Amino acid sequence: MIRKKFLLLFIFYIFFIKGVNSSEIGIYQKIDLFGEVLEKINEEYVDEINQSEGMDSAINGLLQSLDPYSAYMSPETFKEMQTETSGEFGGLGIEVSMEAGVVKVISPIDDTPASKAGIKAGDYIVKINDTQVQGKSLSEAVDLMRGPVGSSIELTVRRIGKKKAIKFIIVREVIQIQSVKSDLLKNNIGYIRLTSFNDNSDKQIKKKIKEMESNQEIKAYILDLRNNPGGLLSQAIKITDFFLDNGEIVSTKSRKASENRKWFANEGDLTNGKTLVVLINYGSASASEIVAGALKDHKRAILLGENTFGKGSVQSIIPLQNKGAIRLTVAKYYLPSGKSISEVGVLPDIEINEMTEDFKIKSETDNQLNYAIKLLNG
Repeated sequence: MIRKKFLLLFIFYIFFIKGVNSSEIGIYQKIDLFGEVLEKINEEYVDEINQSEGMDSAINGLLQSLDPYSAYMSPETFKEMQTETSGEFGGLGIEVSMEAGVVKVISPIDDTPASKAGIKAGDYIVKINDTQVQGKSLSEAVDLMRGPVGSSIELTVRRIGKKKAIKFIIVREVIQIQSVKSDLLKNNIGYIRLTSFNDNSDKQIKKKIKEMESNQEIKAYILDLRNNPGGLLSQAIKITDFFLDNGEIVSTKSRKASENRKWFANEGDLTNGKTLVVLINYGSASASEIVAGALKDHKRAILLGENTFGKGSVQSIIPLQNKGAIRLTVAKYYLPSGKSISEVGVLPDIEINEMTEDFKIKSETDNQLNYAIKLLNG
């Protein structure tokens, strides 16, 4: 039975993923070879293997060979993911991907255990407690990081620019994501921080802007998208629209021409065209890059900070018959200029890097925010 499943999986890989003619690679010979390898593993491997786990690994390996964001979710993982997207879950508070067989931090979420411990965007998690991450799938690594609320975990990370690995002991907590924060800075500068693109982020931002516009003599705005790993495309479009009167916001291109789409801004800038600075860094990804890139292309905002992550692709969650699912990349984002975000990101107009190792967003050590304030006051 398991051999049959592996053969079907291999045929799917050849015809639908590779898209090549069977005569070009000797499809039947490859199928026979695949079956032979499988039999040898089952009969002669030193330890008895769990055939179900082996199937999951084969499926996941196939998907992860496509790009870092496509992956297989077992029924248990899929169920946990659905719980997490409700806005409250137990964990560390980091968005991660896989790069070269190692877990890479896209962004730590504000006010979560990972953020408070000092985990940074771009860190590579090489060990979880005593377990090496190399060779494990992303879902397996994520499972290792999960645990009861209140329990501790040790993460060993490699950080660019640091010769030695850094160890963090983090206590798991219930993660409650509040996506919008705001403040009135000196000299009537409105500050809005968006940490993720959730179901009602647009309503929260709209409310904050209207409050500032009606109650204060706001002269300019700072939109802080640093360490925002993204979220809903619909929210990125709505929030970008708040600052534009017209023009294209983003487009997607997929394998199927019928699914290619473009989104445009409606008339009505909620800030009445006031000066806007958008703060970005390496932890700004996906939906954050759409907002920042569109506002830059329309010359509506000054982008300040660091180059963004470069996650310019669209993933769909496709349920499977076994109650699991696959996360599959189905399209790529393109900015109004026609540029792709994938693996390139969005460049700031003014590059300001984090100044110190103890850098913390919206604190005395936040030299990027301080520069933006000076820029607006100047």
